[in-house]
Amino acid sequence: MAVVDVSRASLEALGARLDEVEGYLHIDERRAEVARLEEQSARPDFWNDADAASSTMAQLTRAREDVQAIDGARAKLDDAFAALELGEEMGEDELLEEADQLARELTADLGELELSSWFTGEFDHGDAIVTVTPGQGGLEAQDWCEMLFRMYLRYCERRGWKVTVNDAPAAEVIGLDRATFTVSGKNAYGMLRAEQGVHRLVRISPTDAKKRRQTTFAGVEVLPVLPDSVEVEIDPNDLRIDVYHASGHGGQGVNTTDSAVRVTHLPTGIVVTCQNERSQLQNKAFALGILRSKLYELEQERMRAQVDELRGPKHDIAWGNQIRSYVLYPYQLVKDLRTGVERGNVDSVLSDGDLDEFVVGYHRWVVGGGEGKQSN
Repeated sequence: MAVVDVSRASLEALGARLDEVEGYLHIDERRAEVARLEEQSARPDFWNDADAASSTMAQLTRAREDVQAIDGARAKLDDAFAALELGEEMGEDELLEEADQLARELTADLGELELSSWFTGEFDHGDAIVTVTPGQGGLEAQDWCEMLFRMYLRYCERRGWKVTVNDAPAAEVIGLDRATFTVSGKNAYGMLRAEQGVHRLVRISPTDAKKRRQTTFAGVEVLPVLPDSVEVEIDPNDLRIDVYHASGHGGQGVNTTDSAVRVTHLPTGIVVTCQNERSQLQNKAFALGILRSKLYELEQERMRAQVDELRGPKHDIAWGNQIRSYVLYPYQLVKDLRTGVERGNVDSVLSDGDLDEFVVGYHRWVVGGGEGKQSN
């Protein structure tokens, strides 16, 4: 028989956590919001304005998800209490194991709900655009760029998020010149903004014949995918659009037409490339969407005249500015320099994308007022 840790006291503690989460999420207000939006969406003229209707349906979906998650957690807690009481009364080990399993599931559910309650930003519940760029380190930095790219792909897979690779051209010798991808899923931007900053790798160089230790850097930028309701004016006369032959990860050709698109915003010098789709029009649409997010960010900077909260502090991708270190030699350790969260199993992070401990740790740190304090 498996070891059973569940008890009435532990379930009551979970119930108290659930009560707190309901308060954080203002669940009674969310129920009222669901009723109001459902009534609104049932009106005959609701879809006359397609953009407004889509925005309303997105709000309704998020509100329903919050309510359903709380209702599901409450039902799981009730089932755990029932299984525990029956198991103790009848001496049934299977019921006690069921209560224990439900308690473990509820603990994980509450962790996700608590995390979601921290996301109060305008775009936190939406999709994200992530760009990984090599920093100091030459060939090593390009290899590190690809390693981070693969790590994030695995992390998104673990969380059930959809990833669209917009641009990831192979470097001439090793790794990637850069990687830009869009992540779609619940709280994607809220979660992934924890990753914004400079990431440092320390290891024995795979390209150095003398096998010397190398320190390498890469930068991660995270932007929100802007909803259509957010207006960003782009003058077509300010754009230079070039098309070229696309190539895939590792240098292989991905199609036989000049479908890759490079969009240059002349007033700001921002350049966005996209080569994921076979259609030139699709690549252009993706590139313009990314450009909208970048221009929105610049406008926020101008208006606030301070560090943009969507992007975080802007630093050189080099020594003294890193948010996290990944050490493979002479010992193995991944450590977040903002929060102090660390993990000795480097492979689980880089190869398996097991980043939740770092991401959750960052948001807990921010909620606790830790942002702005960082050690190197």
